[in-house]
Amino acid sequence: MSAPTPPRDADRPAASLDRRAVLRNASMLLAGAALAQSFSDARAQQSGGDSGAADGAAAPAPSQAGAAPLIPGFTPYDIETSGGVTIHAVKGGDGPPLLLLHGAPLTHYTWRDVAPRLAEEFTVVAADLRGYGDSSKPQGLPDHSNYSKRAMAQDQVDVMRHFGFERFALVGQDRGGRVGHRMALDHPDAVTKAVFIDIVPTYYLYTHVTLDFVQAYYHWFSYLRPAPVPENELLEQNAARARSGRPIPPAMAEYQRTNGTPEGVHGMCEDYRAGASIDLEHDAADIDERIRCPLHVLWADGGAMARLYDVLAIWRERGTNVTGRAMPGGHNMQEGAPDEVLAELQRFLRS
Repeated sequence: MSAPTPPRDADRPAASLDRRAVLRNASMLLAGAALAQSFSDARAQQSGGDSGAADGAAAPAPSQAGAAPLIPGFTPYDIETSGGVTIHAVKGGDGPPLLLLHGAPLTHYTWRDVAPRLAEEFTVVAADLRGYGDSSKPQGLPDHSNYSKRAMAQDQVDVMRHFGFERFALVGQDRGGRVGHRMALDHPDAVTKAVFIDIVPTYYLYTHVTLDFVQAYYHWFSYLRPAPVPENELLEQNAARARSGRPIPPAMAEYQRTNGTPEGVHGMCEDYRAGASIDLEHDAADIDERIRCPLHVLWADGGAMARLYDVLAIWRERGTNVTGRAMPGGHNMQEGAPDEVLAELQRFLRS
């Protein structure tokens, strides 16, 4: 199937998005998603989040409780935000401020190989999103508004203001990129530069649903079912993997520590439920708004995004100054190819 192309202005859906129609269309394709489920478990430990079946999406299982391992040179903080939640973040370095946001089902620890070297020339803040890591994981509201990207973006703006930064650069991977997209629209004076890693806009995805998309990102639909159905399924899958006794890498154990708890699994599912409901309403309301700051988009060479979409062309519909390129290392390229990602971030952020 050929990759979808960005809509022309005349083809753009009206601001009054028929969300029910979008989800009806998606529900008809859930049968295709089930095909991917049968072979996803073996891949799910490799990486997570928006990469779908191609890169793994299941939430990790819980391990022993304890504190997050420290990234060398970084100090941990727990910051109360205006939204009534506590955001866990680490800060290190000196120089212009830079915020790093992770994807699902990861935490700020995903930046462990990149953040210390960025801290040689930037003041780096790496934070856990609401619902992830050691940040608060509130029970989702009926309209999922407390997991909207608007609320999650405000959390991170509050974190940066806590450190005295009214303006800062932003790098967001996977779900962190989606929070960053909303932040760039809601707080255009705060974000000086942005990098989004391995995503296209959520609104574009849900208004261009294809069987290929559902098969690659089946969890985008599976997690939308009412709580606690997907939560219980994920917890049972996690328990089965734990019973298997398979060893896991230390980083995965850290992600499991917080994201594999019942609260962590619920927070992740609510993040996705918000993406298919209230986030679409917010996106439709400002569909003609463009990201004003310089935007650099990176996508995994040979990954699902590269196979299904013209990533750069789609983002150029959403921003005024957009560049980008394919990268090695897979969906979680900050872990898979940290040296290459570091060099690309340095080049863009220095320019």
